[in-house]
Amino acid sequence: MAFVVVVTENVPPRLRGRMAIWLLEVRAGVYIGDVSRRTREMIWQHLAEGHEDGNVVMAWASNHESGYEFQTLGKNRRLPVEFDGLHLVAFQPQEKPDL
Repeated sequence: MAFVVVVTENVPPRLRGRMAIWLLEVRAGVYIGDVSRRTREMIWQHLAEGHEDGNVVMAWASNHESGYEFQTLGKNRRLPVEFDGLHLVAFQPQEKPDL
């Protein structure tokens, strides 16, 4: 069992309802819980199939150097990158509107 956090933005209401089956929604779009690896992977599959135009990040406790792992779905300015075995986040520059 490992502690899991899922944050969703702009996902369909039916997906948010589905997440509430396995995890506790502590704020709008923020879910937490203590689940097995198998359950975490099943939740990720539901997120992958149902996020549509929204975006999702899932983070969980692990035995890596950082003590956690995470993965993302959908378009977001924050991109996961690996640097010397550490999982970090890089920011894409904001798109400037055409003048």
